[in-house]
Amino acid sequence: MVERTGKRTRGPGHAPDDPRLWPFAAAQLAMDACFWWLERGPPEQRDGSLPWTTPNSVALELATMQLRDCSPVGSGQPALVCAPFALHRALIADFAPGHSVVQSLQNGGIDRVYLTDWRSATSDMRYLSIDSYLGDLNVAIDEIGAPVDLVGLCQGGWLSLLYAARFPAKVRRLVLVGAPVDLSIDSSLSRLARNAPELVYDQLVARGGGNVSGDEMLRFWSKAPDSDDIVAALQRDLSDEQGAALLARFDRWNAETLNLPGTYYLEIVNGIFRENLIARDNFVALGRPIHLKDVKAPIFLLAGLDDNVVPATQALATAGLVGTPPAFIAAASEPSNHLGLFMGARTHAHAWPRIAGWLRDDLPGVLARSA
Repeated sequence: MVERTGKRTRGPGHAPDDPRLWPFAAAQLAMDACFWWLERGPPEQRDGSLPWTTPNSVALELATMQLRDCSPVGSGQPALVCAPFALHRALIADFAPGHSVVQSLQNGGIDRVYLTDWRSATSDMRYLSIDSYLGDLNVAIDEIGAPVDLVGLCQGGWLSLLYAARFPAKVRRLVLVGAPVDLSIDSSLSRLARNAPELVYDQLVARGGGNVSGDEMLRFWSKAPDSDDIVAALQRDLSDEQGAALLARFDRWNAETLNLPGTYYLEIVNGIFRENLIARDNFVALGRPIHLKDVKAPIFLLAGLDDNVVPATQALATAGLVGTPPAFIAAASEPSNHLGLFMGARTHAHAWPRIAGWLRDDLPGVLARSA
């Protein structure tokens, strides 16, 4: 195993200091709040993909995703984890024992758990839009059986929020974890999105033949993590044998990239991150204008106090945009960076059991404990 002492040098292009922002751009621009450190060289092929932590089966094959059923039993209130569709696989939600959203929900008494396993974009998917993903999310929820509890991680958070506003009767409760919604609140992500020339994003899509190429991004932005960065993400000491295995698994996960459809990517960059259409109630989803005040389902917001991608102020500000009565909104902040909200051992020991309890319990009891 390669010793991880000190940071490696940057490759060509001199990417921004925060590597989670690299795929937002070329020439010091970045694409996604959920991206992490990018390793040198081409990624491993999908055939050699890491195995899932939680046993599951494919419940439905759709153009945009495989709907994974992680449920040990077939009854109970269903929860659908909406993973971020970013540079990396949905394994971010099921990374390893003690570092898995799916596992933490199950351990907290949620028996029926499903996961959106987004597909890497092929050339015939380059024109898929946000509507394409919302439409397939709707098909998946109909397959599961509405209403569902929808758990949105990072970019899966704003997608879940759009869905809850478009189909309010199909969402029983909504959990948003490190979700960027109001991009008028200052962050490194919102600044990069606002300041970049639009042409740069168009060129990035053109270079990928109509998609944003995960392979190209991985090769172009050549910077590797050091052990401190991975320790901060996984929130545990990695010097023992189990830690070495987690390091190796993180490296492999990091190398398995996804391509993004160009149309979908440009809609996110321009409509969500640059124009802030969701927060301004100017977004149109599946033919209807979206008004966040139409979201009246109980909401749980989780933010990271050390998250400089989606700062806590931004993640928690969603409470003021929705129509859910304040008494039915629960919020928590954890001493975590962005990736640690989904993968961190400490977050899974403290925040995720609380989320599972909130999903499982009657609201009056939950609200009394969170007051």
